[in-house]
Amino acid sequence: MLHLDMDAFFASAEQLTRPTLRERPVLVGGLGPRAVVAGASYQARVFGARSAMPMGQARRLCPHAVVLPARFGLYRALSERVMSVLADAAPVLEPVSVDEAFLEPPALAGASAAEVERFGTDLRAAVHAATGLAASVGAGSGKQLAKIASELAKPDGLRVVAPDEEQAVLAPLPVRALWGVGPVAEAGLHRLGVHTIGQLAAMDLRELTGLLGTAIGMELHRLARGVDDRPVAPRGAAKQVSAETTFDTDLTAMTAVHDAVARMTQAAHRRLVESGRAARTVTVKVRSADFTTSSRSETAGSGSTDLPTLTAVAQRLARAAVPEGGVRLIGVSLAGLIDDPPPALFEAVRFDADAARPEPDPGPSPTGSAPVDPAVPAPDDPDPLPDPSPADALSQAWRPGDDVRHPEHGHGWVQGAGHGRVTVRFETRSTGPGRARTFAAADPDLVRADPLGSLD
Repeated sequence: MLHLDMDAFFASAEQLTRPTLRERPVLVGGLGPRAVVAGASYQARVFGARSAMPMGQARRLCPHAVVLPARFGLYRALSERVMSVLADAAPVLEPVSVDEAFLEPPALAGASAAEVERFGTDLRAAVHAATGLAASVGAGSGKQLAKIASELAKPDGLRVVAPDEEQAVLAPLPVRALWGVGPVAEAGLHRLGVHTIGQLAAMDLRELTGLLGTAIGMELHRLARGVDDRPVAPRGAAKQVSAETTFDTDLTAMTAVHDAVARMTQAAHRRLVESGRAARTVTVKVRSADFTTSSRSETAGSGSTDLPTLTAVAQRLARAAVPEGGVRLIGVSLAGLIDDPPPALFEAVRFDADAARPEPDPGPSPTGSAPVDPAVPAPDDPDPLPDPSPADALSQAWRPGDDVRHPEHGHGWVQGAGHGRVTVRFETRSTGPGRARTFAAADPDLVRADPLGSLD
């Protein structure tokens, strides 16, 4: 079995399409005080920055890093190219996320370690030819070993774990390297003096199941001994599409909540339409300033793809979910997905200037917090922007990292903006490092561009 994982995917995609950033530390994510790192280049990781870290902390660790907003459309396009290469190599493919997947090529049935290495080398070369990006590949007798092998191969490498070396590879690794071992299980094992996979494999099964429960304990015991017979299986269609954002400052006005809900619904709706399905259930999740989370949902008898109707339902649910005090986070999910959507199913709900006033909700019921689909991008501009002064309003419209196009200089990206000026570096994947030029922010020749213009 093989596991392919793209190296520092988001940051590498930025370095690929913005050649000036190659070999420079890059952080992908928001700039607000509550933003987190979505991706970090290896040059930034040297300083301790990593994905899921608060952006403020990452910037303190790596103050000279270039911080860019995520461009999910670009990442999806590159992911599709990767998965196309993998699909050609194996009839059954199991994507784990946009940048990694398992595959079990029929050509490798009964193959020697040398044959697997040659196959893996060719596969990495094919991915690089299709995308321009580096990938690491791991091979082993099961999913667990293949994934561990790809981690050992990083960055830009190949690692084949032959059957006769499985225990030697697994034994010294920390227990956290096993699927299913999170912080709680890790702490419990550490209290028993179990720190490595080899120590876990040597545990008495009764002691392990007593600590972690029968199902989890037995599964981890098997994985620790290299027993993993889980098949490669294509992922089913997503059960929901959703989007959420954490705000730089808490929302305190219902009009601001309605605006945020509309943006979240639009982002989720975009994925709904792309999937060719309709939604029966709308769920709104709200997190207050004190981190209390509440949610409300409503389910119709049939599905809808009508954005105004779905937005109206979400805004009505939000009024019932908003707590006293400020709102820290809002999320909207569309679930109960069905194929062959009719044009509109939810009964239209009227919203006007009076909609900011809380009113009784006729039918929502509390639900558990809806999970967020990791494949769904955040909305294009989820963070509230400060009100710019009149003198600087135009330059505030440009953010570092925005894609732009100029009739003479071609495709570029914003390096900085302020005081009515904007500096753009004109370059794409194919141009090599480009030249930076400064314009008036109101220059009519400078227009926003599709990020995919930087790829080809």
